[in-house]
Amino acid sequence: MSDLVARTGRHQQRYQDGFRLVAGCIPFKYDEYCGVKSKEVKVLMISSPSGPGLLFPKGGWENDETKEEAALREAMEEAGVRGELKEFLGYYEFKSKTHVDEFSPEGRCKAAMFALLVEDVLSSWPEQDTRHQRQWVTITEAAEQLQSRHAWMKEALDVFSNVFPKWHAGKDGNDDDDAELP
Repeated sequence: MSDLVARTGRHQQRYQDGFRLVAGCIPFKYDEYCGVKSKEVKVLMISSPSGPGLLFPKGGWENDETKEEAALREAMEEAGVRGELKEFLGYYEFKSKTHVDEFSPEGRCKAAMFALLVEDVLSSWPEQDTRHQRQWVTITEAAEQLQSRHAWMKEALDVFSNVFPKWHAGKDGNDDDDAELP
């Protein structure tokens, strides 16, 4: 059981033009072989309490936080990771099957997605009881997981896939994880 607590309820939820606003991220790290970081990247996916398959952490963007703060909070609550946001990947629209309310009667959502360089993996986190699986996978494996159920997340992953090599190539070769994305 985690000492950290997840936010619950909709009283602070942001809406805009009939869309429920959410924020999320693609948590990533450099793969390691025998304790040495490689140039290969892996992304963290989590299970969903509402259906099969793996996805990226995301959730409601609330009135008292920025989209960046919301993305960081959701990563900690849902995936049990903390880190540094490296790149805004864009806004993605989708239709929620589970979150329909008076402000978004059709379940329309707009997600602000970021790339998150993971610096800390928590051994316990607020939603670990409802998210029974978290798994580091390659970008190709992530794309396969998202193809049929979460096409909008696959689009964000495609943007991440295009941005990451450019950022990595611009590094000075010493795997300085504090380098900024373009």
